[in-house]
Amino acid sequence: MPSDQFTPTKADRFAFGLWTVGNRGRDPFGGESRDIIPPPRIVARLSELGAYAVSLHDNDLVPIDVSPAERDRIVREFRQALADNDMKLTMGTTNLAFHPVFKDGAFTANDARVRAYARQKVMRSMDLAVELGATIYVFWGGREGVETDAAKDPREALKRYREALNFLCRYAIDQGYNLRFALEAKPNEPRGDIFLPTTGHMLHFIETLDYPEMVGVNPEVAHEHMAGLSFAHAIAQALDVGKLFHVDLNDQKGPRYDQDLRFASESLKEMFFVVKLLDEGGYDGPRQFDAHAYRTEDEEGVWQFTLGCMRSYKILQAKVRQYNEDSEIQGLLAELRRISEDDGGLLGDYSPEKARRLKESTFDIDALGRRGLGYERLDQLLTELLLGVR
Repeated sequence: MPSDQFTPTKADRFAFGLWTVGNRGRDPFGGESRDIIPPPRIVARLSELGAYAVSLHDNDLVPIDVSPAERDRIVREFRQALADNDMKLTMGTTNLAFHPVFKDGAFTANDARVRAYARQKVMRSMDLAVELGATIYVFWGGREGVETDAAKDPREALKRYREALNFLCRYAIDQGYNLRFALEAKPNEPRGDIFLPTTGHMLHFIETLDYPEMVGVNPEVAHEHMAGLSFAHAIAQALDVGKLFHVDLNDQKGPRYDQDLRFASESLKEMFFVVKLLDEGGYDGPRQFDAHAYRTEDEEGVWQFTLGCMRSYKILQAKVRQYNEDSEIQGLLAELRRISEDDGGLLGDYSPEKARRLKESTFDIDALGRRGLGYERLDQLLTELLLGVR
């Protein structure tokens, strides 16, 4: 493992889901291409590489059909692995997508018995996550959608979704759990259309819940890119309203199927601004990577992928520092700040006097329209910085 300024340490607060490192390379056109990595070994190896935490779905650790005694043994061994390797469990979630029982959704399924089972499964999964120390609980509605709109009234589906989250918030409160919920959006796949498809949709939906203060968002790079949207803008909106509770970092080649590529392996410029926003915007949660190694890799390739995610983040942190210290870049930004602040006392909060002055003001719109803003130069300087020639 290389040892330099980009070597990850636990102070970086990097985390990985068990399902990410443990992904066996299966896709819709082929089965698994590598062996199972047991969760305790994942924990130990991640710790060696500099990660500080893991997260899990319930069934990443405990198979869906094990006995209570076997469940307790598995959890006991995993808790010991966390302690032995100075690792934390920061986030838990529930697999509400894999089993055929969820083929029509979980919280929004038409079958009321399925909806009841989904709540039961989540309550048990929340118990497991809290038992292992998690303080964030993520909800990804992977099957909460439709292939045909004839199947469900979306208004009724949202009502069911809301009712389930209100119920589970109340369960957490009654149990005395120190949990915050984070909702994860995705536009499509595995369903043709998924309800609440973007972070913006989720942020509005949260305001309709009974306990909105408990609920935030968990944006994922690939999911926003699948909708052709900017991930940086999604996390900026969540930061602006204090709702960025968790984040899933990976990469994606545009609006295709969900690829979960190694962080910053494709969208280098946008990931630069993602790192800048997370580090400078007040986000204090884990930097979690929800990505998978290429299907071509053996276990050693998985660890190279894992290290690559963390090193790329740290390299971009160094680039952010360089950007903030570059005199030419900062000079261009200072000029933009100057013209932004030079409003002649006409902007800001409303007052009758300000409204009168604004209506009476004269603007030379031709001159304003001719003024260049220097964005070409600014963007080229950023490009050269990222390419390593500044």
